[in-house]
Amino acid sequence: MGRTIAQKIIAAHLLSGDMTPGTEIGLRIDQTLTQDATGTMAYLALENIGIPRVKTEKSLAYIDHNTLQCGFENADDHRYIQSVARKYGVYFSRPGNGICHQVHLERFGKPGKTLIGSDSHTPTAGGLGMLAMGAGGMDVAVAMGGGAYYITMPKMYKVNLTGRLSPWVTAKDISLEILRILSVKGGVGAIIEWGGEGIASLSVPERATITNMGTELGATSSIFPSDEVTRAFLKAQGREQDYVPLSSDPDAEYDRVIDIDLNALQPLLACPHSPDRVAAAADLSSVAVTQVCIGSCTNSSLRDMLRVAAILKGKKIADTVSLSISPGSRQVLAMLAGCGALGELIAAGARVLECACGPCIGMGFSPASAGVSVRTFNRNFEGRSGTRDAQVYLASPETAAATALTGYITDPRTLGIYPEITLPDAFRVDDSGVIAPADPAEAAALPIERGPNIKPFPKGEPLPDAMSLPISLKVGDNITTDHIMPAGAKILPYRSNVPKLAEFCFGVCDESFPARAQQLGRSCVVGGVNYGQGSSREHAALVPLYLGVRAVIAQSFARIHVANLINAGILPLTLENPADYDVLRQGDTLKLEHIHDGIRAGHITAVVAGTGQTVPLACPFSDRQISMLEAGGLLHYTREAGL
Repeated sequence: MGRTIAQKIIAAHLLSGDMTPGTEIGLRIDQTLTQDATGTMAYLALENIGIPRVKTEKSLAYIDHNTLQCGFENADDHRYIQSVARKYGVYFSRPGNGICHQVHLERFGKPGKTLIGSDSHTPTAGGLGMLAMGAGGMDVAVAMGGGAYYITMPKMYKVNLTGRLSPWVTAKDISLEILRILSVKGGVGAIIEWGGEGIASLSVPERATITNMGTELGATSSIFPSDEVTRAFLKAQGREQDYVPLSSDPDAEYDRVIDIDLNALQPLLACPHSPDRVAAAADLSSVAVTQVCIGSCTNSSLRDMLRVAAILKGKKIADTVSLSISPGSRQVLAMLAGCGALGELIAAGARVLECACGPCIGMGFSPASAGVSVRTFNRNFEGRSGTRDAQVYLASPETAAATALTGYITDPRTLGIYPEITLPDAFRVDDSGVIAPADPAEAAALPIERGPNIKPFPKGEPLPDAMSLPISLKVGDNITTDHIMPAGAKILPYRSNVPKLAEFCFGVCDESFPARAQQLGRSCVVGGVNYGQGSSREHAALVPLYLGVRAVIAQSFARIHVANLINAGILPLTLENPADYDVLRQGDTLKLEHIHDGIRAGHITAVVAGTGQTVPLACPFSDRQISMLEAGGLLHYTREAGL
């Protein structure tokens, strides 16, 4: 039987296990990336592991999230990351150089290689044929140290694209269409391969938009073939030597095949507050908009920006709208300035922000109270924008630009002729924003600069054989990492200070949770379906750990979050009978006994104190995960077992 693209890359990087879906495999990792909102914890973990220098082919530390410097905290984190990078052999992309996924696509991604990053949208690099996956910072630290990255061998999905996109319909609309088909949990446990005749007309930046949004499906990764389109992109970046052809075998088999006719697509938006609440732009024309944001790792390429500039050229945005533009990289910004497109954007009334994530993670440009914001981003979770009652819609750059002109959600096809743009054959290459690490001979003597906001890495405790755990919080379905550990300009500066960060834990759901959890000492949290979807931020596990959470019981979990819980030494337990969710109440106490035998058998029974009711719980852990939990988490396990 032939192999899919992902199976070929996995086979070439397999260090342990076999490629049977549902079993654990360990992979050799070629490249890693971090960003500053998660990077500090990743490098604190790297220090704890105790290796002198990273062992990957290339590791990069990007500064792109916490770039608003309203106090010393973010600047101190940047200085710490730069000093660790210099000492340990990591390349440092300085503030202003760009968003990690856009820069990595332009300058460092290589077809056929493996990449993990402490950011859930790392699969963006699948747009040029990498097997790229989001991971927790501790997993990235282990990979930097030369250890394997462990995942459950995924199922393989195939999306066949036929036809060609009509004018004004975009790759973002393809992303929203697959979200409409599969939902935010429809890709869990799968790698999604994109193919069919329709991909030939999609550029690498367009492909990267699609693989970026695959994260919102819960997919392990998304990937395109490496073909002549890939070669042309790498050649334009001066990296044609990095090209290798990569495609699936004709007789490769897939667990599910989905067909999408590009000719039939129309402009779409995701409605508040989930990326899979998809509607046609034409059906939302009565929605008045106060803000439009164009950029983020999803849609900030030169192609996206030139298209927006062409739409806005000679026009003015509506008086009721505030428009932000965030170019994805210094390369994009410089080329916009060089060709005059930046001037067109400014003349139309846009406010140009720095090359960073910015509004996407609530780091500035929050909407007004109850404001309606149309954004070219990948997530519209409640409160993520920094304004609790904002209504955030997700759209393509074309739809966003049309909306900025009218002040209402606008089907861009109403604007008439689709403006033509011309992309250069060669892009402006200036890698001076990436600082190389020190030579190994001098690295050992280099100091690490640690500011007062950087607190020690929280550590788990060895797993006891019995626990009595009050339910400190019960939440519903699709709880995101933004619910558990919110982002935003007021909170992100404390990402390296878990005790302070703990004050905000579950603040979107219940502001009284942190105090209650601390008062209880040990406790557990109960959730519904797809608990922990969204970001790879391991703070959503580390902060509950700090607050005494020792188990999370849910109907189902998101992939990265369940790994982060185990890494932190927290038990992720799945309800064998989903109806038992209604049995469990906040304030109940659950008794767990014979835990060690239970996790080895894959089954634990919880007893509700007072009523004696039993609740069967599944715990299908691998031997490695069991050892990690017994040791108290990944760092304890790594020190005991080694890499």
